[in-house]
Amino acid sequence: MDEKTNFIVYCIEEYKAAKGLNGKRVIELFNRCRVIDYIRDYYEALHTTGKQYIVDDISMYIEAREFSM
Repeated sequence: MDEKTNFIVYCIEEYKAAKGLNGKRVIELFNRCRVIDYIRDYYEALHTTGKQYIVDDISMYIEAREFSM
């Protein structure tokens, strides 16, 4: 796997653990809200931050996407 793919997996696992969700639920949510595209697009900035920032940032992104859907 390349660095971006490894980082996406890391983000999924950290989000899953922080929110107490199972993997299937996280993938469904990430697919619906296009979170993987977001992580890929902002990889350069996100991979330099800590796990709490990443989880918070993804959470805010999801909230904004769900609100606009």
